[in-house]
Amino acid sequence: MKTLSMVLMTLTISILLFGCAPNGKEKEGELEKFITVHVQKIKPMEKETNLASWGAAVTGKSEDYDKLSKLTLRLRQVYTDPQEYAFLKDMKESGQVKDAKLARQLDVLHNAYLKNQIEPELLKRIVDLGTEIEKNFSTFRGTIEGTKITDNEIKEILKTETDSAKRKQAWLASKQVGAAVADDIIQLVKLRNQAARKIGFDNYHTLSLTTAEQDVKELDRIFNELYELTNEPFAELKADLDRILAAKCSIAVAELMPWHYHDPFFQETPMVYELDLDAYYKDKGVKELAARFYAGIGLPVESILVSSDLYEREGKNPHAFCTDIDREGDVRILCNIKNNEYWMEVTLHELGHAVYDKYHDPKVPYPLREPAHIFTTEAIAMFFGRLSRNPVWMQQMLELSDEQRMEIEKVSSKYAQLKQIIFARWAMVMYDFEKQLYANPDQDLNSLWWDTVEKYQLVKRPPSRNKPDWAAKIHFAIAPCYYHNYMLGELLASQLHHHIVHNILKLESDKDVSYVDQSKAGDFLARKVFEAGNLYHWNEMIERATGQPLTPKYFVAQFVE
Repeated sequence: MKTLSMVLMTLTISILLFGCAPNGKEKEGELEKFITVHVQKIKPMEKETNLASWGAAVTGKSEDYDKLSKLTLRLRQVYTDPQEYAFLKDMKESGQVKDAKLARQLDVLHNAYLKNQIEPELLKRIVDLGTEIEKNFSTFRGTIEGTKITDNEIKEILKTETDSAKRKQAWLASKQVGAAVADDIIQLVKLRNQAARKIGFDNYHTLSLTTAEQDVKELDRIFNELYELTNEPFAELKADLDRILAAKCSIAVAELMPWHYHDPFFQETPMVYELDLDAYYKDKGVKELAARFYAGIGLPVESILVSSDLYEREGKNPHAFCTDIDREGDVRILCNIKNNEYWMEVTLHELGHAVYDKYHDPKVPYPLREPAHIFTTEAIAMFFGRLSRNPVWMQQMLELSDEQRMEIEKVSSKYAQLKQIIFARWAMVMYDFEKQLYANPDQDLNSLWWDTVEKYQLVKRPPSRNKPDWAAKIHFAIAPCYYHNYMLGELLASQLHHHIVHNILKLESDKDVSYVDQSKAGDFLARKVFEAGNLYHWNEMIERATGQPLTPKYFVAQFVE
């Protein structure tokens, strides 16, 4: 089998012998050869690395993370080759690649090589340190009075406990991992910045957005607009919420601290409005409900669930994610399912990622057999995850009575609005803090974190608190410059919802829309979103699917106005 270097050498010799540069068709032929050899090389390496990542997540063993680190480095080193990058850069700058499918592959490969033009030793340090932090996150368990406690147990205390002292203990336990990894994360940020500056970017944040086909100014505009639009409704909702939370713990509103909210970062909706949605899921099988729902919309997930790892155990990654092992159908999710509303949402969410990956058109070229963007797969996950609190969905899937559905309806719209606005404000924290983190990792990050939290979330910092609470958020380490995509995903989820309701299901409004057994919705998503993969730039894909590029107006209409 020819190597990429051999291909490039052959092309260079041809130009020298014949004394002229190739024309457009010849350029496209050269690119096709390059891509063929690249895929032959990268495909088995990606599969092996993805399997190693899966193995490390489900076992938590040091040797599995060591193996993952070596394979991740080997994979990234493919994209560090300066000769191959120069070839792709020349192809892009020539403007002679006119075939749309080839041009799209060129864009994707060029960006992949650009962000990895890092000297080998520096790249090794970045990969090794990133893997070490991920291992520490995955295996770390906080303690209360010397006893280890899981993430699920911490969330349960924050959801149900009325004793402020016990809540504080659980909250503090959730932050202990931050102190364990903060120094390493700061070092990793500096290494990433060092790599970005060597290839002409001011920092890694800018590099990441550029190679993800996003613009910092446009993101700033979107987040500033959302900030202004949500300021007043968020303040009103939070004031109402604070009164309820304070009453439950028998304290004054002025005494509320971060541990009085129902998750460690106040990124999720406290379940406070009399009705406990968890009660409806307590005796139901979350896995079985999810499988039945997806089958009903024509997107069966049984083959995904068979390969997945769904329940909690010691050493296993305590969070949730989806992974596409080979871009050929081996798609899996990792969860730590309990029969409650939170895990119903998470399971629907992760399976949303999974069906996006599962139902790519196999005829799409391998380099494009992935979602159009990180945030477009988040949009699909969020689109489905929202259903766990939908009263009509709950009635149909949980076989509830009309009376039970009406009880849920009394609070469901407020929960839906709370969830989206609370998350929007949390996403602002993450976006703003991370941008400043990469701009200057030597500043007082502990104070910056609480300044940012107070601005966007209106949550008071604990008195005299000077700990790296920001570092307890795993995304800073293993998904850098990513979190804003969750918010963009929410915007797109609302845009897709609006389009499906009005243009696919032909309804006047979304009242009583649950998508249960609505195969038209599944068919639309498969044909217009999943099958194309990354064949089009993300905004072109959105416009092709919904008739217009990404806009926040449907999210605002659905949850803010």
